[in-house]
Amino acid sequence: MIIGGSASQDLAAHVAKELGEELCYVEIKKFPDGEKYLRINGTIEDEVTVIQSTGFPQDENLMELIFLISTLKELGAKKVRVVVPYLGYARQEKRFNDGEAVSAKIVCQLIESAGADEFITFNIHEECVLNFFNIKARNISAMPAIAEYLDKKFFRKTDEKPLIIAPDKGAYGFAQEISEIIGCECTYLSKVRLGPDKVETRIVDVRCDGAGENTVNVDSVKGKHAIIIDDIIATGGTIVNAINILKQYGAKSVDVCCVHPILTNNGAVRIYAAGAEKIIGTNSLSSDTSRVSLAKSIADALRESN
Repeated sequence: MIIGGSASQDLAAHVAKELGEELCYVEIKKFPDGEKYLRINGTIEDEVTVIQSTGFPQDENLMELIFLISTLKELGAKKVRVVVPYLGYARQEKRFNDGEAVSAKIVCQLIESAGADEFITFNIHEECVLNFFNIKARNISAMPAIAEYLDKKFFRKTDEKPLIIAPDKGAYGFAQEISEIIGCECTYLSKVRLGPDKVETRIVDVRCDGAGENTVNVDSVKGKHAIIIDDIIATGGTIVNAINILKQYGAKSVDVCCVHPILTNNGAVRIYAAGAEKIIGTNSLSSDTSRVSLAKSIADALRESN
């Protein structure tokens, strides 16, 4: 049995279709004072999967998830799997300043204490967050789904291979994962300090054995279709900088891909204004850029759990 929270109902419906399972209807409404009402319609099975992202509005979506898990357990579900494609509050996984709340830890404890038996998410910003759970917790990569989308939509129709670019070294693993699936080159951008007040962003030539981040490979970009890949895009500042560098080095076109398209503060507008042709995100969060479905990836993960 599959249940979708209000933030992920469409995704839950597609997962249920992939698995051939029943999609249970949940009545959700908001009272005039802002409080939520939730009622699960149908006979509860022994094993239930709840799918609910906890992006904006984070507090509202998180509370709804807690209501769903707890209610399912009270109604007789013996095992509740929780799929949170995007986990809100996960970026505060430690106390950076005295007195701060470690929000990622608190959220994990809330989900587990509500009755979750298993937790699944996608490309969590810091994998150490999963250690806050005492239940089985998995972090799944959305890169195969993104690679399949790119290959099917763009690259099967042409012999031209793109260049996959990570906007920084931290995202290079994502670029490598996609490039291996598609069969193309990848690299990353690096900020190199040239002096006390001078920093230059460069394209690292990863083809050179033992190459440092000072090694530049301009030819790898010139005339190429470049695709920037990252896990999360929020304000878009890092991506705008990457687009400017790629254009400077002669990229023919630039597309932007991410798992979680948060895109706050007119992030999408800024990215398009910088020269991106397309912004491609997954439906971990609902947005105009959510083109890649995670339904098959979730269905595969749930099959592995059985």
